[in-house]
Amino acid sequence: MRNVTELKQRSSMNQETIYDKPDHRPIPRVGQRILKTSIAVFLCLMIYYLRGYSGSDMPTEAMITAIICMQPYVRDSGQFALNRLAGTMIGAFWGLGFLLMLLIFPQMGRSMPLIYARMALGVLVSLYTAVLIGKPDTASLAAIVFLCVVISFPEIEEPLQQAGLRILGVFIGTFVAIGVNVFRLPRDKQRNLVFFLRTTDLAPDRFSQIPAAAMFRLNYLYADGAKICLMSEHAPAFFVMQMQHTKLNVPLIVMDGAALYDAEQNVFVEAETLDPQDTARVTGRLRELGISCFVYTIHNNKTCIFHLGETRPPEKTVFDRMRRSPYRDYLEGEVFVPEEVVYLKVIDEAGKLTETEHHLSHVLPKGRLRAVIRPQAGAPGINGLYIYAHTATMEQAEKRLMQRLREEDDSLSPVEIRLEKHTQPEQDAMRALHMLTEMYEPLKIRKWFRKRHSK
Repeated sequence: MRNVTELKQRSSMNQETIYDKPDHRPIPRVGQRILKTSIAVFLCLMIYYLRGYSGSDMPTEAMITAIICMQPYVRDSGQFALNRLAGTMIGAFWGLGFLLMLLIFPQMGRSMPLIYARMALGVLVSLYTAVLIGKPDTASLAAIVFLCVVISFPEIEEPLQQAGLRILGVFIGTFVAIGVNVFRLPRDKQRNLVFFLRTTDLAPDRFSQIPAAAMFRLNYLYADGAKICLMSEHAPAFFVMQMQHTKLNVPLIVMDGAALYDAEQNVFVEAETLDPQDTARVTGRLRELGISCFVYTIHNNKTCIFHLGETRPPEKTVFDRMRRSPYRDYLEGEVFVPEEVVYLKVIDEAGKLTETEHHLSHVLPKGRLRAVIRPQAGAPGINGLYIYAHTATMEQAEKRLMQRLREEDDSLSPVEIRLEKHTQPEQDAMRALHMLTEMYEPLKIRKWFRKRHSK
């Protein structure tokens, strides 16, 4: 049996692996939202320049609105515009009312502190109005528009003209932001690529949440038709908990390559199970050593986990946390079907597991099993010894999945996305998905430059 520290040779499957190699202190990339925001501000400035404005006379409402309105993605541009315009009208309405009130009752404008207090009250009213009509997302914009209308008091000419100019500025900023956000440079969709992405690059362990921004991006890619296979060391519970609303279009690789799982149909496509005689020999030897273990089986497309032996202190912390999940069934006793065993797991202190692995290595001929030792999340100093069939590897699972997919489309090619260095979970997830996106939909101009360079 092999320890996890051994280097594994990759099998020949014509697969390209894309590694991210950040420097010691990686510099963040200039994202599309930053670029689009700067372009939107430039266009707003040019519009006012062409209208004859310059210098200190240049209105800022359009630029502020463009910055506020620029969002990472536009799901529904029409609804997006309506929401922003609703906020504009709310702020303009209360701003115009504020100016008219000061015009009708000039004595209310003699004390600037009181005027500022009324402005603050106007902000409150604008925010609350947006919430009251069921448009909470427009509340901040409504308050901004209100302030843009009233902030120059008492140096205003006509209230209606003042409000009209501010509304126009917000309209320009809104439509420019939406136009820039909707516009996309021509890209080529790589429909013939199958991307393999490990969940450890999205979340550090099974108990951590995939960041919301990463889930949004992943859902976008799936909805757009990108073929993405997520790969996990764990059973499908990780995906059921975090990705139940995601339309996965490729079977998942689970249990460290021991099984393929179709999350849409909730079925195991195939599994590399242990030989029943190997299972009996390993569990028998563990029983002789007085070591308990977990037996992971697939029964009726469900993951069933059997616990053999007395619960020992090192495994109690992990066991108590794992059994709380509604997606795992734990059973006591040796009542499993031997032909359904996918892998065995022993939980113990880090140093003791190496000794246990040494004892088990004499039970079976060399090459029969594959052993991996991994730390257990949330249990410092406690590791897990995982015992699989020697054919149950991530590399073999990728080959098996590609064979299945190529039965429907023989033009498909695999690409594995890997991070070489991890920093922070949210940054890692977005970095991995950025790499994937760049491979899935490269800019046409970038593709043209690559062809020219290759010549």
